[in-house]
Amino acid sequence: MRPVLLLAPLLCVLLLAGCDMLGIESPEKMAAVKEADGKAVGSACRHAGRAIEDCYLLNPKAQRAAVFAGWREMDEYMRENKLEPVAPLVPRPGSKASEPAAEPAEPPAKPKARGA
Repeated sequence: MRPVLLLAPLLCVLLLAGCDMLGIESPEKMAAVKEADGKAVGSACRHAGRAIEDCYLLNPKAQRAAVFAGWREMDEYMRENKLEPVAPLVPRPGSKASEPAAEPAEPPAKPKARGA
């Protein structure tokens, strides 16, 4: 009966060691993922030619320190390699470009009839 009592804690330790294989994420792993996401957001903003303030405004859930780190790294990379920013396609919230286009003031001209 004693060997069973000694094997039970050993078995528990082995099962707990396999938790990473089950997909249970640790807080450290989740923090690393959030930081990597923030850096990716920051570098994408810099590549698009957006100011860091715009980047913060467009991504309120991202970690600001990570966003800034990514923005700064991309800025250094772009300066070293003489890359130009790519124009963003999504307008800044609250800008005039984000409002729907107004209808034309005059209706289009009617085509003339043939044979007249």
